[in-house]
Amino acid sequence: MNEKYVIPEHVAIILDGNGRWAKKRGLPRSMGHKEGCKTVEQTVEDAARLGIRYLTVYGFSTENWKRDEGEVSALMTLFRFYMRRLLVIAKDNNVRVRMIGDRTKFSEDIIRGLDRLEEETAGNTGLTFVIAVNYGARDEMRRAVTKIAKKVEKGEIRADDVTEELIASELDTAFMPDPDLLIRTGSEMRLSNYLLWQCAYTEFYVTDVLWPDFNRAELEKAIESFNRRERRFGGVPAAGNAAEEKSSE
Repeated sequence: MNEKYVIPEHVAIILDGNGRWAKKRGLPRSMGHKEGCKTVEQTVEDAARLGIRYLTVYGFSTENWKRDEGEVSALMTLFRFYMRRLLVIAKDNNVRVRMIGDRTKFSEDIIRGLDRLEEETAGNTGLTFVIAVNYGARDEMRRAVTKIAKKVEKGEIRADDVTEELIASELDTAFMPDPDLLIRTGSEMRLSNYLLWQCAYTEFYVTDVLWPDFNRAELEKAIESFNRRERRFGGVPAAGNAAEEKSSE
């Protein structure tokens, strides 16, 4: 990768295409999810080596519970296995693991596994790997608004005190910056209820590559595309390419 490229601080990914990958090969959908988990492992290592500070992946949405019972059960089995694998990878790569979403909906052993991942990697200082599980952006915002409403009811704050900053501080993602770059594999052009608040000024990159086939070369293509964008955040266009100007500072 070109050394002059700006590496985005926070990359978010929608891991799409596991089922289609399996179908193309005449395999059950569960095999696509299994291969997808392997890709997650490799992407964590690749992101850490590239110098990305935060990597957030959409592992399981609040809507995914609507899927076939057998597929959901297979996904839970994969969670149990790969949480143990991820703990080893995180320790080997100085990665801190965090989880966003409502973990209370999972079985107790999965909750313990998620808690263990966070606790045992809390002191790591490299990449922060964020897993969105039982996550939906609308549910996240509902929970944040509920917490703020309770503070207003108790008289801890006034309604006029509710600012964008206060809302952001009550979201699951309060501990990290908003994504600079959102990657979606599998060619679909939608957010799927993912980080709706946080992606207000995020650059989007959509690829036809199905998630199990995603690799470091594809990640670098996305970063190259990011570097060709001019991020103005609603301001007046600047002369030249902002990313190039930043990389030459």
